[in-house]
Amino acid sequence: MQALVIVAHGSHLNPDASTPTYDHANTIAETGVFDEVRTGFWKEEPSFREVLRTVESDEVYVVPLFVSEGYFTEEVIPRELRLEGWDLDEWESDGTSATHATFEAADVGKTVHYCGPVGTHDAMSDVIVRRAESVTGDDEVGEGFALAVVGHGTERNENSAKAVELHADRIAETDRFEEVEALFMDEDPEVDDVTEFFETTDVVVVPLFVADGYHTQEDIPEDMGLTDDYRTGWETPSEVDGHRIWYAGAVGTEALMADVVIERAADAGASVGDAIESIRRRTDPSVDAGSGSGAGVGD
Repeated sequence: MQALVIVAHGSHLNPDASTPTYDHANTIAETGVFDEVRTGFWKEEPSFREVLRTVESDEVYVVPLFVSEGYFTEEVIPRELRLEGWDLDEWESDGTSATHATFEAADVGKTVHYCGPVGTHDAMSDVIVRRAESVTGDDEVGEGFALAVVGHGTERNENSAKAVELHADRIAETDRFEEVEALFMDEDPEVDDVTEFFETTDVVVVPLFVADGYHTQEDIPEDMGLTDDYRTGWETPSEVDGHRIWYAGAVGTEALMADVVIERAADAGASVGDAIESIRRRTDPSVDAGSGSGAGVGD
């Protein structure tokens, strides 16, 4: 028996913070490739410390629903899961390249395949592009459009910026969009000045956040000038300094994120059958229109 455990931050204050985690877990459970699919949280129940006790399977694939490598993926989660012999060197990571490592959680008698965060997986580039498709309603969006991939950015974790830059660079290499830039909330180049970085009139802005919350629904829209008060909402697209800003909201709410979770587990050795292809088909709105799949970065 094999189980999948998706671990995320959660929130005591924002009830919507855990919604994407539950949504992706349900999507994956429906494929039937795992005997069990569970969720665990830092700020909600079940906690990281207790989640393995909710699993019957002896073999568990743990996938962090986090954007970057850092404090939570490298310290908090391994500690709370009580992974025996946890050693950061096992990941052999440069800040974005952690894949997986296998440990025993002896107190619960389980083998744990601990995976890198979803935010640094190559397939996340596809989710960012899909997010651009969703907000514009165009499954071929690219020509005549620029793309801004937005991260939090912080001096406390340089890997936060690395993940954003990784995907901006990968998408730029496809030449799908006229321009692609990585922008940040708390470091340069700042998203406040979004229109200064693009010559293209239409700019799609995709925040590399797992869930919508204070930053994505309040800070970023106000900082970009979409609205003076987030409570009054904003139009999509919004006219700002001669540009049309198509603000997509958190990438983690995109249904295709379930694909990245499964790909992380598959990289660690999980048997997933055709679940990856199945989820891509099920979450692609263009399939119903007969135009085929088209996230178009990692395919």
